Amino acid sequence: MLMPDDNKLNILVVTQYFWPENMRINDLVRDFSEKGHNVTVLTGLPNYPEGQVYERYRAQPENFGEYYGASIVRVPLIPRGKRSINLILNYLSFFTMASTLGAWKVRGQKFDAIFVYAVSPIMAAIPALVIGRLKKAPVFIWVLDLWPETLRAVGVLRQPLLLGCVGRVVSWIYNRADYLLLQSHGFFENVQRYCTREMQPQRLIYFPSWAEDDFSNVAPPPSTLLTHDPSVFTVLFAGNLGEAQDLPAVIDAAQTLVGTVAVRWVIVGDGRMSEWLAEQVQARGLDNVLLLGRHPLEEMPGLFACADALLVSLKTNDVFEKTIPGKVQAYLASGKPILGMINGEAAHVIEASGAGLACPSGDAAALARITLELANAGENERTRMGKSGREYYLANYSKPTLLARLEQLFHDATLRKGRP
Repeated sequence: MLMPDDNKLNILVVTQYFWPENMRINDLVRDFSEKGHNVTVLTGLPNYPEGQVYERYRAQPENFGEYYGASIVRVPLIPRGKRSINLILNYLSFFTMASTLGAWKVRGQKFDAIFVYAVSPIMAAIPALVIGRLKKAPVFIWVLDLWPETLRAVGVLRQPLLLGCVGRVVSWIYNRADYLLLQSHGFFENVQRYCTREMQPQRLIYFPSWAEDDFSNVAPPPSTLLTHDPSVFTVLFAGNLGEAQDLPAVIDAAQTLVGTVAVRWVIVGDGRMSEWLAEQVQARGLDNVLLLGRHPLEEMPGLFACADALLVSLKTNDVFEKTIPGKVQAYLASGKPILGMINGEAAHVIEASGAGLACPSGDAAALARITLELANAGENERTRMGKSGREYYLANYSKPTLLARLEQLFHDATLRKGRP
């Protein structure tokens, strides 16, 4: 339903990743645009997670200039590739081009609010701060990864001098943001450490992720990509296949259960560890591991419907313990029981929701144990877990509630700044 003109907002969304890449920010842009707000997206060229610009974009870039009425402004960048140096250049190229060419491309527009989708890299917020200063518009940064701690945790940077430099950049960004929206309660201490200037409490806001619209149907039709076999307990992992996901421990757990119980491990996704994973499955002769590769987000609910449990895993360190991977909300919304090889906030959510079982990060033997426990729990118990997870999702991560809250924050900020 469209709103009166005096309630419409002019919103700039700054994000390195956007449609046709599968990102949660796509939902936000669509929702605000369909409500009648004027939304502009400043983004790069789609290349995540493969590391190369999408072929369909290269073939017809003119088809990717608008998304549900929102206009898309793209700037060139260096694709992320498969090596750490390419990833660093990818980060640097986006915030440099978006801060210069991007700012020039939106030079004639006025904005009531600027919203940053701050998954890695946090430097993606720099263009928003530049444009916010030029436009005198409040800047909201949705902090979804902790920097520089995440860089150290995944091994991209280890040198203290370089980490210190990144930390100073993070402080510069946080100190100049009008509002910092934090995806996890565990983020507050880390973020406040880098806010060297006084940040009023009302400008540090807990704002969790939601599940994409595709998961709103609790009974989607099963996927044709995977056959549900009631004689086999199917564990499905979906998402990025990177260093942080602790895939070696997952493979070790799969190998542990070979010959002891009928468990099928289905891995859906792509990323920097894809080739390693395929090599390990072949080298170890793991016929119980099925690699489906990357598939569009809209196919995930059907794949989830063919699984008996959904797996989330993350390496252990202080940073990841404070992070809730976005797939946790999708898993909860799907109404399927969850297996978590994960510590901290995410493990707490799995246990508090009653949605499944969790074990310590990196503990392959424990993952094998809780997988066996869930397989033996029976269909009624797994159904109860899935229902509990769904109810917890609706109570804590409902997208309509969260986006309505964000919309109100935008309106309140325009009143404080003095809307033109």
